[in-house]
Amino acid sequence: MPKKTLKKDKEEVQEMMEKEVNAEEQVLGQEEVDELSREDQLEQEVAELKDKQIRLFAEFENFKKRTAKERIDLFRNAGVEFFEAMLPILDDFDRAAKHKEEAEDTQELQKGFDLIHSKLLGILEQKGLKSMDSSVGKDFDTDFHEAITQIPAPSDDLKGKVIDETEKGYFLNDKVIRYAKVVVGQ
Repeated sequence: MPKKTLKKDKEEVQEMMEKEVNAEEQVLGQEEVDELSREDQLEQEVAELKDKQIRLFAEFENFKKRTAKERIDLFRNAGVEFFEAMLPILDDFDRAAKHKEEAEDTQELQKGFDLIHSKLLGILEQKGLKSMDSSVGKDFDTDFHEAITQIPAPSDDLKGKVIDETEKGYFLNDKVIRYAKVVVGQ
């Protein structure tokens, strides 16, 4: 009896081992399937991230092109408002030029030109242009003046000061756009 039991035990052990091997193969097979699906998941995730990156890059490139075009259009059309404001003054000068030959009274003609001049100054001031105050008698300042010549000062107190102003200086929104051209005393 012990041989039978031993034989039977051997068979049972062998059977159990086969079952274990089969179970291990199944587990390994399942792990391979899990690994493959995990690899597929990672590949899919990488593909999605690449797609997102490409789309984001394309969107950024389109943004750069659009802003560059808008900037060019802005510079191209920046003066439109200014020129539209200047057209009535140009019309006034045209009318004055037509009537200049017909006009006999030069004082009336002068009044017309003075009106046009004041209208021009008013529009320029609305757009931010401001003329510099007269510099005659003030110290020469390179931040506001451009010396076109130097002459001997008529008196000692005028040395280094502005003697004469040949062209006015102008500010545009508190920034000097044209320096006053002046004669300085030595």
